[in-house]
Amino acid sequence: MMDESKTQNVVVTDIQMPFMSMVVFMVKWVIAAIPAMLILTLLGALLTAIFGSLVGR
Repeated sequence: MMDESKTQNVVVTDIQMPFMSMVVFMVKWVIAAIPAMLILTLLGALLTAIFGSLVGR
């Protein structure tokens, strides 16, 4: 466990990253977000169907 007196606060002021690397990173981020959105949409539809059937009685 860390002792509170030994912790240090760090502030990041700049990150140097080539433009094309940033573009590739963002494209990968978007591609990774597609399955996540599909899963969240399916969960939302399932919950809506469950609660809708309970309220519709």
